[in-house]
Amino acid sequence: IAFILLLAWLFASIATFRHSGKGSAPLKGWRRRMIQTTLSCLTRTLFFVMGFQVKVKGKIASLREAPIFVAAPHSSFFDAIISALTGMPSIVSRAENLSTPVFGTILSSLQPVSVSRQDPDSRKNTVTEITKRALSRGQWPQILIFPEGTCTNRSCLITFKQGAFVPRVPVQPVLLRYPNKLDTVTWTWQGYSLKELCVMTLCQLFTRVEVEFLPVHVPTEEEKNDPILFANRVRQTMATALNVPVTDHTFEDCRLMISAGQLTLPMEAGLVEFTKISKKLNLKWNHVREQLDTFAAIASASKGGRIGIEEFAEYLKLPISDVLKELFLLFDRNGDGTIDFREYVIGLSILCNPANTEETIRMAFKLFDMDEDGTITEDEFACIIQSALGVPELDVSMLFKEIDADETGKLSYDEFKDFALKHPEYAKLFTTYLELQRYQLDILEEDDIESPEVKHSPVRKSTIPVSETTPIARNKVCPEGNEEDNSSISDKKDD
Repeated sequence: IAFILLLAWLFASIATFRHSGKGSAPLKGWRRRMIQTTLSCLTRTLFFVMGFQVKVKGKIASLREAPIFVAAPHSSFFDAIISALTGMPSIVSRAENLSTPVFGTILSSLQPVSVSRQDPDSRKNTVTEITKRALSRGQWPQILIFPEGTCTNRSCLITFKQGAFVPRVPVQPVLLRYPNKLDTVTWTWQGYSLKELCVMTLCQLFTRVEVEFLPVHVPTEEEKNDPILFANRVRQTMATALNVPVTDHTFEDCRLMISAGQLTLPMEAGLVEFTKISKKLNLKWNHVREQLDTFAAIASASKGGRIGIEEFAEYLKLPISDVLKELFLLFDRNGDGTIDFREYVIGLSILCNPANTEETIRMAFKLFDMDEDGTITEDEFACIIQSALGVPELDVSMLFKEIDADETGKLSYDEFKDFALKHPEYAKLFTTYLELQRYQLDILEEDDIESPEVKHSPVRKSTIPVSETTPIARNKVCPEGNEEDNSSISDKKDD
């Protein structure tokens, strides 16, 4: 095996010696023929020596028929199997692989499209490069892509990345099966390491590998205009042939699972279908990762890594009241009495963050600042919180001290704003109370009645502007609203 790898490294070094392109220009002439011929033969020899019995089904499409191969499931180091069978096409590979001794040189001779899973700009550049090669009309060889973007355990097909489907060219799906009694090819972030799997594989007399080339998938006009639809249909075709289910989880979910484990949460807590909800709610990875830290701080004392009403109230430093129960129910989407991380992320994105605007914070501050002196005392703060929650004897001293960063006994607007931005959960409580007060004022204005209660209400019409752009809280406390707003919230919650 070492001899074959060194021989492949030698030919790869010769073929790329003094090639000025460095991946930006395709290998031509004798360089390309050397790579295609020698590496294909050496790869087949290598797998024969390692005891692989490769069985090929279906017809391999030509460059004109399908510029792109999409292979799944992505398992371990067996990318070279398909590369050898398809005449050593260029592949999409992690940038880190190019720095590997010996193997990195061999991989470089295939002129791969390198991608960094940590750099969003790299992914954009990768899609551009794939499109350029797929539309080069033969200047570049066919491209081999594992659209899942990471190794899986082959129990299902995860979300396909869009890179292979953006060029809007025909693709040929390629299936990988390993019908062995002992699984020695599943190499993921959890389980056996690559070295352990290599040893286990070499200890077997042979390892069966089945490679099936499905018919070329020519995209329809609808699929050409929608890469996500194109990818999903190809994935479903492959999943049906493999007889496995599909899931909307991605590599980012694995990263969240690892982070959840580091935060002493059950690793399953990180399974939020990140790519799916990030597109619908316009979320960024770093933001969701920060929310995981907050979720872990709340759920650390609970069993199973889920938030109950008790943990929720303790985190907000508020007692369990009817209003708090209403807020908790808005987070608890499936009504099981607990909030998991997915529900928490969606709740913050749909319920809290839209309400936590500069205007809402400013209005809430004016609401608390009853004497209009530019600061909020503990008595003023307690008065509004007690009214909002309907708990007259509520002690808010601990919450007030947490907001009072400079410990002056009074809250400035900057302190209040900083706390509100860091704890968006409170925004829903503020807007609920604001809208309840506004609703009562609207009723009184319609009846043209000004009661003594309104005169002494902490909500003063002259100091609190009523803006049509203020987010409207929709719950059982304040059910009024137009049908368009209600349908919008409903659609988001369904998503």
